[in-house]
Amino acid sequence: MSTCSCQAPASSTRIAYACAGCADVGAVADSISRKLRQDGFATPKASCLAGIGAGLQPFIDAAKAAGTVITIDGCETACARKMIENIGLTPEAVILTQMGLEKGKTTPTPDLCDNLCKAIATRFAAP
Repeated sequence: MSTCSCQAPASSTRIAYACAGCADVGAVADSISRKLRQDGFATPKASCLAGIGAGLQPFIDAAKAAGTVITIDGCETACARKMIENIGLTPEAVILTQMGLEKGKTTPTPDLCDNLCKAIATRFAAP
């Protein structure tokens, strides 16, 4: 069985997983996760959250090998956090509705994503 090229390398890294749900706040969560990787805050290779949810061992191993696992959920349902907890990890969790976003009333914009990325990077920056 071949693995997807989006599998993160097994090393001490920071991986950001997003819920990427169908709601507007899920779209924002996904954009933030991608930007954190593009900006170098999180490992540039994504480890597929869907692969973790499907129980695929290479993706689970990548999460377990990470130094820090951050989940970014759009709402309090916290699907990303729960998937990571289901493999025995306790992620650093971000819930966007707790940061002032409103489900069904948030327009995903580059400025919003930039501001939230800065807030998340500051929150989890090494001391």
